[in-house]
Amino acid sequence: MRLPVKTVVLKVDPRDPDSGAIAAAAEAIKAGRLVAFPTETVYGLAANFLDRKAVDRLYEVKKRFRGKPFTVHIADTAAIRAMGCVITKKARAAMKKYWPGPLTLILRSRDGTKTGFRMPANKIAIELLRKAGVPVVAPSANISGNKPPTNAGEVLRDLEGVIDILIDSGRTEVGVESTVVDLTVDPPAILREGAIKRSALGKTLKS
Repeated sequence: MRLPVKTVVLKVDPRDPDSGAIAAAAEAIKAGRLVAFPTETVYGLAANFLDRKAVDRLYEVKKRFRGKPFTVHIADTAAIRAMGCVITKKARAAMKKYWPGPLTLILRSRDGTKTGFRMPANKIAIELLRKAGVPVVAPSANISGNKPPTNAGEVLRDLEGVIDILIDSGRTEVGVESTVVDLTVDPPAILREGAIKRSALGKTLKS
């Protein structure tokens, strides 16, 4: 059994983010630690995608089915190409309309692998991802099946003592998870309707 860890809470003002605190959290991600952070939708739980032990621990902490992949959170679209994924015409239209924002796009790489990407519309999240400098997977910061957290207290209720750092910037703005659309199929499949409604997204993809 894994021993409890001390979860460090970093208070960060969303209007004037402390770059030093965010840099410390980014270094922790690079080092393989788990960091909860705010997005505009819900709090996410970040792990270094390139660190297999960190990703394994993320599955363990969330009690998540191993066959369910994690979404990669990015600060710019260059990261998508760096991971070998193709940005199609429909993907480009969706990115232009909704990124940064509460939309997750599932794209296909040149070797046939599917990967989900999201660019959050949150200053703290974007700075954290940029400073981390590695691909970051970030599901919601809760135990799978529980309500996604919209404030730091809800994160601690599920994950205190099992994650390393929590960036606390108060309540999230949207409070609903991102909409997920699979663009590897035609027509695109909306796998989860979240902050962006199906009807609005459908119009963008058709146009």
